[in-house]
Amino acid sequence: MVDHSNDQSTVDKGIAAQQALLADADPSLTDVADVAKALNVDPNVGLSEAEAKRRREKFGPNELAQAPPVPKWKKFLQQFQDPLVYLLLAATVISVIAWFIERANTAPGAEGGEALPFDALVIVLILVVNAVLGYIQEAKAEAAVEALAQMTAPQTSVLRDGKVVRINTADVVPGDIIVLAEGDSVSADGRLVTAASLRIAEASLTGESVPVGKKPETLAQAKALGDRANMIFNGTSVTQGTGRAIVTGTGMNTQVGKIADMLSATEDEKTPLQKEMDYVSKILGIAVCIIAVVVLAALAIMEGFHDIHDVIDSLLLAVSLAVAAVPEGLAAILTVVLALGVQRMAAHNAIVKKLHSVETLGSASVICSDKTGTLTRNEMTVERVVTPSGEVQITGTGYAPEGRMVLPAGVDGESERGMAIRDEVTATLIAGTLANDGELREGDKPGAWDIVGDPTEVSLVVAARKVKADRKAKHYVRVAEIPFTSERKRMAIVAKDDADSGKLTVFAKGAPDVLLSYCSRIQVGGHVRPLTDGDRQDILATVERLSSEAYRTLGQAYRPLETSSLAEVPGIAVNAAGQISDIAEQSGAIETDLIWNGMVGIIDPPRTEVRDSVAEAHRAGIRAVMITGDHPLTAARIASDLGIIESGGKALTGDQLDALASKGDAAFDKATSEVSVYARVAPEHKLKIVESLQRQGNIVAMTGDGVNDAPAVKSADIGVAMGITGTEVTKQSAKMILADDNFSTIVAAVREGRVIFDNIRKFLRYLLSSNVGEVFTVFFGVVLAGFLGISQPDSVGVTVPLLATQLLWINLLTDAAPALAMGVDPQTEDVMNRRPRKLTDRVIDASMWGDIIYIGVIMAAVTLIGMDMHLSGGLFTDRSVDALGHEAQMVEARTMGFTILVFAQLFNALASRSHAQSAFVGLFSNKWLWGAIGISVVLQLVVIYVPFLNSAFGTTPLSAMAWLECIGLAAFVLVASELRKLVLRMMAKK
Repeated sequence: MVDHSNDQSTVDKGIAAQQALLADADPSLTDVADVAKALNVDPNVGLSEAEAKRRREKFGPNELAQAPPVPKWKKFLQQFQDPLVYLLLAATVISVIAWFIERANTAPGAEGGEALPFDALVIVLILVVNAVLGYIQEAKAEAAVEALAQMTAPQTSVLRDGKVVRINTADVVPGDIIVLAEGDSVSADGRLVTAASLRIAEASLTGESVPVGKKPETLAQAKALGDRANMIFNGTSVTQGTGRAIVTGTGMNTQVGKIADMLSATEDEKTPLQKEMDYVSKILGIAVCIIAVVVLAALAIMEGFHDIHDVIDSLLLAVSLAVAAVPEGLAAILTVVLALGVQRMAAHNAIVKKLHSVETLGSASVICSDKTGTLTRNEMTVERVVTPSGEVQITGTGYAPEGRMVLPAGVDGESERGMAIRDEVTATLIAGTLANDGELREGDKPGAWDIVGDPTEVSLVVAARKVKADRKAKHYVRVAEIPFTSERKRMAIVAKDDADSGKLTVFAKGAPDVLLSYCSRIQVGGHVRPLTDGDRQDILATVERLSSEAYRTLGQAYRPLETSSLAEVPGIAVNAAGQISDIAEQSGAIETDLIWNGMVGIIDPPRTEVRDSVAEAHRAGIRAVMITGDHPLTAARIASDLGIIESGGKALTGDQLDALASKGDAAFDKATSEVSVYARVAPEHKLKIVESLQRQGNIVAMTGDGVNDAPAVKSADIGVAMGITGTEVTKQSAKMILADDNFSTIVAAVREGRVIFDNIRKFLRYLLSSNVGEVFTVFFGVVLAGFLGISQPDSVGVTVPLLATQLLWINLLTDAAPALAMGVDPQTEDVMNRRPRKLTDRVIDASMWGDIIYIGVIMAAVTLIGMDMHLSGGLFTDRSVDALGHEAQMVEARTMGFTILVFAQLFNALASRSHAQSAFVGLFSNKWLWGAIGISVVLQLVVIYVPFLNSAFGTTPLSAMAWLECIGLAAFVLVASELRKLVLRMMAKK
């Protein structure tokens, strides 16, 4: 064993040796022992945690170099890189010029003019505040995305302190012993130590489309990357077999790192939602520019430009009109709402890797799910063991090795038959335990047990411990392996019996019908005899019976090789040097003439919460589909228990799918539109099912865990990987990862996706209707200025209904906080009682545009009415001009209009929470919205009652009666919205 002490000189020598090896030597031409010595590691023990930590500090994280982070000051300045901000800056320049001209034309000592350019100062202040808010929102979104990245960080199995552990790939260091299995992503460059049927897909690095077979033998001469059979490379993936390798290169010292410039990050493509928001902003911008031109023309025709001040005021009005129309913070708010929603999903075990996947989640119409672990508990338990002499029950559930063997009724354990059954059960479980890659470990807490590997395999280990068969299995040491694959449906190992002169024995397990075809003998009562056709029929009948009772069956067999050397086994190929070729490629010589031991019946009980989730999915118009490799009867029984199909429903098998596929897409599509349970399917069938459902216009979610599931998971609209049992390749292909491997989590994520999308529509309805209200207020205020009393017959120059600073303040006050609060609005009762939306449906549809225009008109009307009530010569009042004159009246009227518009938008925030449901349903359910409204009210009071802000914003304190008018008129927005919703609900009932 290598000494991993804290002796610094040893550490320094080790690091120096590593650097020399990484810089000069070619590990493919170096013997494994020499590579291990150079990297100061024992391949059987691995590095210690302390040594691994030192090496990580020395070599850095196992990551490709990334672009340096953008400095905070640059991120802040980026908030100003927006065409709308450029318009505001132009308005600032115009305002300052106007102030200078006004000051220049004011005689010294004379009254008039402002001491400071308040308009310009307020615009700059609002720009800075907007930038700060945008910066904070983006920082929150980045933090949320970073947190998700940490949750979905790829992991690697390594050998540390003699134990196989899972660590973040970034923590892999030179000298680590990587443990490879089917479905793993290779996280670093390394030199193979052992390999069993190991094949690795290296297309991403070499372009070779066929997976490459790997062997640990040292190469005689240097070869191209694609021919280095004893090396593994970062970025590739294991498609078959197992192996171990010493890490020789990490991060930028890998082959991928050398071509990292080819892997530079590209700019993220905008999501459909973002594209629609860009489209909406563009349309609004064009519309407002047209309105601005019309307003300027109306001002010029109706009032005329008498001096430079009129021109400047009109330009300021046009710019503020454009700013009022488009919500500046929309993109940032959208990102934050999505990020917060995804964080909520992550807290409930659904880790969504990309924010835009939320859009797709809310539209799911079919969820295709594996059975084991997703619909069931994945606490596989061996309950039955059937041998030629009888059938026993194994008590106990879960992974705790606590239970016993219960013999058939009427059989005495001390009788000849009882003893025969016991021996046969023990032999069956020994075979199942040895032909096994699972591991059972005692957890940190008393009575807790942790599993490593496939739960089905671990269930055999647990059963063996219950009946003490594991004690006899300890005599055997594995010397060769033929791994399980989904195509082979079986696994075999060759083990040496240390208690019997090192004699070799083959142990195998697999699907009973498959394994039975490789058996020619059967062991009954301690004697081996030929396997008859009657035996085969009895065994297959038992498989059918157990499957109908929802048991998964696995057969076990063995074969003594009567030799202590694999080279002496008939049919084994040996080269000139006496070395055996890859044993996994010689299965024909090993998996033959096997002796049937018996079979086990494994139960995986359905998750109790899944039945409710399936029912909820059906209510939401979402079809649940089970796809499994299990027996059709087992699949149908579980699906029926969960409510996926009616009792007595049938499952479609892989063979039947192949027959349908041969008849063309129409026949296949008809079957998939009607059948919801598929059994005995291969991975390629999953892909065909997904494609068929998509051809029918469905938005498909597909779960997967194995490497062969990756194509179907990637092709699905929502690929879902298992976080516990899923392979790294599948996780990388998926858009969502289930941290608990639970079907209910998928349904919960769909529900959350719908809630998020609903909330996005809520704040879009709110923002756009409020901004349209501002535009209509200015437009009609200018066009109807004479009728409303805004301009007087004897007045000279341009008089606008609201100042540019007031419009900017309204946007600042009412856009950000209420919109963000609406983005976290609680779900409505009907969120899972309606059909899925189609991805082709517009986010802002005709109905929402109707809401937006309707509320915008009402908002403009009450604002202008409120102003008219405080002006002389208006439509609703004919108030006489007081002693202060029309200018003082105009300030009061603007303050009224300014305040009414703010409160109207706050009432609109309550009204916009639903298209048809009353705002009074769940009125106080969103505390964040009420907090945002409260803050907005306080800030508006500050602008009206703080003297120096009166000058900056052109406001004046209001009387109590004026406040009653303001609130009453503003509340009419909510009243009008409620009347419209009432009509909509009545029409819906009819």
